[in-house]
Amino acid sequence: MTSMQDQIQRALAASAALVSTAAAIAAAPEIRETGEGALPSRFDVTGLAAASIAAAGAEIARYAASSRSDRAPASRERGGPARVAVDRRLASMWFGFSVRPQGWALPSPWDPIAGDYRTRDGWIRLHTNAPHHRRAALAVLGVAEDRAAVAAAVAEARGEALESAIVGNGGCAAQMRSLEAWRVHPQGRAVAEEPLIAWHGSPADTPAPAPANPSAGRVGDGSSASSARPLAGIRVLDLTRVLAGPVGSRLLAAYGADVLRIDPPDWDEPGVVPEVTLGKRCAGLDLAVAADRARFEELLAGAHVLIHGYRPGALAGLGYDEPVLRALNPGLVDVALCAYGWTGPWSGRRGFDSLVQMSSGIAEAGQRWAGADRPTPLPVQALDHATGYLMAAAAVRGLALRRAGGGGVSARLSLARTAALLVEAGAGAPAPAFAAEAVEDLEASVEATDWGPAQRLRFPLEVEGARSGFERPASALRSAPAQWAARLERPAR
Repeated sequence: MTSMQDQIQRALAASAALVSTAAAIAAAPEIRETGEGALPSRFDVTGLAAASIAAAGAEIARYAASSRSDRAPASRERGGPARVAVDRRLASMWFGFSVRPQGWALPSPWDPIAGDYRTRDGWIRLHTNAPHHRRAALAVLGVAEDRAAVAAAVAEARGEALESAIVGNGGCAAQMRSLEAWRVHPQGRAVAEEPLIAWHGSPADTPAPAPANPSAGRVGDGSSASSARPLAGIRVLDLTRVLAGPVGSRLLAAYGADVLRIDPPDWDEPGVVPEVTLGKRCAGLDLAVAADRARFEELLAGAHVLIHGYRPGALAGLGYDEPVLRALNPGLVDVALCAYGWTGPWSGRRGFDSLVQMSSGIAEAGQRWAGADRPTPLPVQALDHATGYLMAAAAVRGLALRRAGGGGVSARLSLARTAALLVEAGAGAPAPAFAAEAVEDLEASVEATDWGPAQRLRFPLEVEGARSGFERPASALRSAPAQWAARLERPAR
């Protein structure tokens, strides 16, 4: 077991205190990695990809083992859940883009202003994909929406002062810091003290009632699950957007969960929607409208899992703090993500993967490793993807905890803490570059997305006895009604 796998397993094992007996959770499965090579990086990005996906697979295996009960005597004779296999090469490729459009193209995931800019004393990254974040940055700089004008204005500023001004104006920016500077920074110190996954829940011997929706079944009881689709019958309410949370809920959809994504009326992320909505239905609600709030609360009452990526306090600001969530659904498995950690002076700061890489020293270390003249981030948005798979692992562990006798369970993760995991692991073992993508790496079937036909990379995870697959093709945001599915829709063919 690698150091990253070991840390992840310890983080998941910390949840045992939320149930009356740790023995109620199935034994850890055997994890096998296949594939040769590694992504080029100062850090072990391929190791992180394999370890995080393996963690999600291990929890699927545990959950399936406890669901099978007397339906799988062979597994009981082995004394534990099924084996798990992760293809390191495919895992690394899924950390990029898995969709391969046919006859159409994905738009750029970045707007024209987003990127790295040289300041008077270093570098800063502006994240301007969202219109309100772009307006905030341009207002501070006092320039029009023109990249050359932005670069000229940034070149006159000091990095830390500009970062503070943009963030204070509601925008998103990150000065490039070194690993050492982040280690002694107040936020870096706070994140280092946080667990990889922070668990909270009701006392182990205090059972939580079923959701208010009488058709929901007992939370996490797996009553609709089969050995082939272990999460069938599990309803996941997904309030996340780019990129970690949607990756996690996509993994849950791959093993049968009914994932309903909810977006506000004015949100879009065209560069990644075809990538992350696979297997889900996408609806829209405006939580400033009374009727939509009522509908949201009905959906929440019938959910088994809630996944959200609001900054600390932001969901409470909408009227849904933890006591309200528990009142609506006492047995809810509540999995939340933030960018910069849940404690410390930056806990409420807006952030994204690329910004956390700049803040935490990853981009600066990459620059020195590559001998480059500018920030050198990871070859993929690994913090997002890894945290997403860890969220999926936490969600499935939460379902198992509920079934084992715990009350409502909450798990908290952050991009910055995942960055610390990657940095602590150090460089990976020397490895050759991966072989180029080949036709054999793609699924034979064609997916009828809302944008046109596409193929997908083969899924990198295999859980013995559990079938992965996506019952729905990728779809546009707000393209489905805000209701739980009564039945499975057409396969992604």
